[in-house]
Amino acid sequence: MNKKILIIIIAVMAIGSIIVFLSGKKISKAVGIASHSAARSLSGQARGLEAKGSLWEAKLLYQKLVNDFPESPEVMDWQNKTEDINIKLLFSSALTPKSILYQIRPGDTLNKIAREHNTTTELIMKSNNINDALIIPGRKIKISSVPFNILVDKSQNTLLLKNNEEIIKTYIVSTGKNNCTPVGTFKIVNKLSNPTWFKAGAVVPPESAQNVLGTRWMGFDLAGYGIHGTIQPTELGKQVTQGCVRLSNADVEQLYSIVPVGTEVTIIE
Repeated sequence: MNKKILIIIIAVMAIGSIIVFLSGKKISKAVGIASHSAARSLSGQARGLEAKGSLWEAKLLYQKLVNDFPESPEVMDWQNKTEDINIKLLFSSALTPKSILYQIRPGDTLNKIAREHNTTTELIMKSNNINDALIIPGRKIKISSVPFNILVDKSQNTLLLKNNEEIIKTYIVSTGKNNCTPVGTFKIVNKLSNPTWFKAGAVVPPESAQNVLGTRWMGFDLAGYGIHGTIQPTELGKQVTQGCVRLSNADVEQLYSIVPVGTEVTIIE
């Protein structure tokens, strides 16, 4: 082939490649602009619904933003918004597709209702603004119908409160030093408010500043292990415990009020 013709062909091909590349960049930029515009529009709608108190609808939009725009720099903010709304909805009287309206019957107690619906008396009281155990037959109350489960990730020092695969809330925790927190699937078998700490050679009362269990205890079906509060909140996010999972006292009190005995806890590396 003539050398000149070969050079011309190569030049034409190179120019064609440049044109295709620049066109691709323009298309990508246009797609990116359109995507950003769509995300900004949805985010504005979600904030507007949240401000109006339409929490369930706002949550659905924030979830859509997280799913549709996972590369956005705002994705963590949207996820946090979703989780904050989840907790607000749980503790409010607002009915959602994940709750029912229950009419109190003669002979009912909060404990009985909680057991029948696999929830907690604390959650029933919070979501219905009930300040004591006195309940009135005929009154209709909101009951959460969400089956909760917990996932603890030791590598991230996080605890995920979940409903099946949906993340309801993410908590920062401390786990066992030298990676000693056991891995596996366990169940919460007992719950204690303001627990006494029985350690080798001593009994530490709830009010003691030395009680490492903090304000709540949720024990596993593996003796000696569980989820509890802390007197060392600055150590959260680290592997520092004797094997248990620690949360801040505020977080463990929140979790305690949500999950009933029998809740499944999975711990992974």
